[in-house]
Amino acid sequence: MAAVADMATDRPAEGERGGLAHSNATRGFWLLVAIGAFVAVVLLSIGVGSRNIPLATVFDGLFHYADTDEHAIIQGLRLPRTVLGILCGIALGLSGALIQALTRNPLADPGILGVNAGATFFMVLGIGLFGFTTLSSLIWFAFAGAVVTTLVVYAIGSSGRGAATPVRLTLAGVAIGAILGGIGTGLTMIDPQTFNAMRHWVGSLASPNYPDIVTILPFWTVGVVLAIAAARPLNAVALGEDLAAALGASLVRTRVIVVVAVTLLAGSTAAIAGPIGFVGLMVPHVARWIVGPDQRWIIAFTIVLAPILLLVSDIVGRIAMRPGELQVGIVTAFVGAPVLILLARRRKASGL
Repeated sequence: MAAVADMATDRPAEGERGGLAHSNATRGFWLLVAIGAFVAVVLLSIGVGSRNIPLATVFDGLFHYADTDEHAIIQGLRLPRTVLGILCGIALGLSGALIQALTRNPLADPGILGVNAGATFFMVLGIGLFGFTTLSSLIWFAFAGAVVTTLVVYAIGSSGRGAATPVRLTLAGVAIGAILGGIGTGLTMIDPQTFNAMRHWVGSLASPNYPDIVTILPFWTVGVVLAIAAARPLNAVALGEDLAAALGASLVRTRVIVVVAVTLLAGSTAAIAGPIGFVGLMVPHVARWIVGPDQRWIIAFTIVLAPILLLVSDIVGRIAMRPGELQVGIVTAFVGAPVLILLARRRKASGL
């Protein structure tokens, strides 16, 4: 039975096509290429901004720090901002990959399904009703908001005749996200002084803070571990519930793992950087196009490709309106909205 399970979880689900890479060796090669691109983008993220810093100076600032203005910018601003972008990119990408795999919904994304809006709304309640202003307190409201919104969206998408379809889930998520976003914005406008602590929650990486990153890091780490652990069961679930059960994959346990992982990853990212959409929508599709439907490879590529997308978007936001800048959430929305429209118009948008 174990050998059968290995074979089953290694093959594509019925009706799914293989990716650009048809062997593990080829997939490994493309993963190395992606890692090389990731390193290059990280260096660009540290060097490019309202004040460009030469690559040689970037290396000096990282490994041979001296008390100069450029080195201070690298260590005090650019490096923590890049670290934050890497962590948020991984979290958002994995959240999208997990949701898409579990619901077989190619339109799924923490932003589109309202998870980010729910996390932010509950943080508004935490500030307005209980007076919390520190990240270590508000993050629990973000987790609660992510879980509640996920359950509400799924319940609405599943109501009526038939099972939850990708389009119904997407419409429910967009509607709930818009409602919560509107109420939250209204509350912050009623008492702007009280909600001044939320001024940076606009989908931005512009206010990096090492203590906040350290606060969030354990939740990110657990979420990534759970995402990796869910990859193999998700491969079995893709074959159908009956066959998955025969292979020993528990659908209930897999759902719980995915919901907890998405809650930790999306909730913590919303708490520290605000709502950033479309990263979790686009990156898993690119990964699936390269490696096929195997969730283990999709997750591996997502961990590398998602921070590349977020950091590139952040770089574009920095240089598009010099000396000011666009929030990274605006840039990802500008790129992601056409992708969402394209996916929604595809015949296969009903499932993966």
